[in-house]
Amino acid sequence: MEFKTEKKDWIFLFLCFLVGIVAEESFFRFQIGISYFVFIVCFYSLFFWRFRSFSFSHQRFGYLLLISIWILAAGYYTYDTALFYLLNVLVIPALVIFHLILVTSPKKFEWSNFNFVFYTLRRLVDGIRYNATFIKYTSKLSKSGNNTKRFDVWKKILIGIGISVPFLFIIINLLMKADTQFARILTNIPNFMTFRGDLVIRFIIIVIITFLFFGFLQVLLQRKVEMIQKDGMIKPLSMDGVITLTVLLLLDLVYILFVAVQFKYFFSGTLEDGFTYAEYARRGFFELLFVTMINLTVTVAVIYSTKLVLGFLKKAIRFTLTVLVLSSSVILISAFMRMLMYEDAYGFTFLRVLVHSFMIFLMFILAYTLVKIWLEQLSLFHFYFIAALVYYVGINTVNLDWIVVKQNIARYEETGKIDIHYLNQFSSTGILGLIELYEKNPNVPGLETLLKERKREREILTSDAWQSRNFTRDKVYKMLGDLDL
Repeated sequence: MEFKTEKKDWIFLFLCFLVGIVAEESFFRFQIGISYFVFIVCFYSLFFWRFRSFSFSHQRFGYLLLISIWILAAGYYTYDTALFYLLNVLVIPALVIFHLILVTSPKKFEWSNFNFVFYTLRRLVDGIRYNATFIKYTSKLSKSGNNTKRFDVWKKILIGIGISVPFLFIIINLLMKADTQFARILTNIPNFMTFRGDLVIRFIIIVIITFLFFGFLQVLLQRKVEMIQKDGMIKPLSMDGVITLTVLLLLDLVYILFVAVQFKYFFSGTLEDGFTYAEYARRGFFELLFVTMINLTVTVAVIYSTKLVLGFLKKAIRFTLTVLVLSSSVILISAFMRMLMYEDAYGFTFLRVLVHSFMIFLMFILAYTLVKIWLEQLSLFHFYFIAALVYYVGINTVNLDWIVVKQNIARYEETGKIDIHYLNQFSSTGILGLIELYEKNPNVPGLETLLKERKREREILTSDAWQSRNFTRDKVYKMLGDLDL
């Protein structure tokens, strides 16, 4: 197949280079803040310009992904949560790749099909191949026809420059040391003669990013990709109905016995003899993991591996799965209550609040799975993925840090107990909570001393670089400066 380029392809390559500069400035210079959102704006502006006449597919789900990406990117400016700061560095690019491949894929191609994974990998590999072909094509283009002699001349000039640079670098430095007047003249010239290794590295990074964007997006324009989906390419696992029913009955008996024996102290709000609050809550957390394993592994596996089972055996398997899910729900509620008791005793932390939110998420997963057991036409993967996406974006949006701070302050007002050192090391939001606490009650032991230290160190909270601008950190910086201690 003949490789061709048009004027708009060269314009697009130049725009990719500009976005590559933005990407390098946003991610490789200073701490990421508002720069992530700026990059997303620039990148999607480039994408929609290039695909302005393209007919997108899967648009409803595509909009959900797009909104999620923009919300997560904006979180780098609005909040200061360390966990999400690290996670979203990987989550956002993954969602962007998924979104772009989804909306440019064939309209009848089902994204929940396992073949979509192979399709995604193929598009990524095709992007690399496109770049290799493009570079080869431009190299041949520069050598063709009347350009051959000119190309050879420029090649020899560049070789000569390359050979001269090390010698010039050494000689100029020696001459500058030998004659101060010569050195003064050269210093008045802009730093063209000074070797800047960091600039070379930055340029290399920009070029790599440019071609990553260019090749990937150019390939996505080619919608018609031979993607054969043969029925039976991936044979689903099939389990015998009698064996499956036997396993489920045994699991149900263990679950029912487990719940029946421990039901009394599950919901009584009291501890067993010999257990501390920490041990009690820790055991509840592992039960939560057990519930997750039982429900998401066993239930899903049985649902998809017993599609060929019919009649009474099918109904019996559904009934045992229902008992399994309901038993899991009881244990999940128990774990939720245990964590509440632990927080009442020892206060709130980010991890404990996050676990609480995850338990609520699991309750929705269990409820939908229970419906799926009896309604086969529902898609588990669709719901699981969308629910997980909404949950993840939600916990990024609601600002869990501030929930932790408010709950600890409310607990202090009720019990007089608070761990100010945890809030101080927590995040910028934790410092905001300490300032609010000090304004209400300046007599908290050690609080004034801690805030004085923070006020002296407040310069490290912010950066003059535009890339690192963050609303929460800027607010803390201002409030510490205005705080009268």
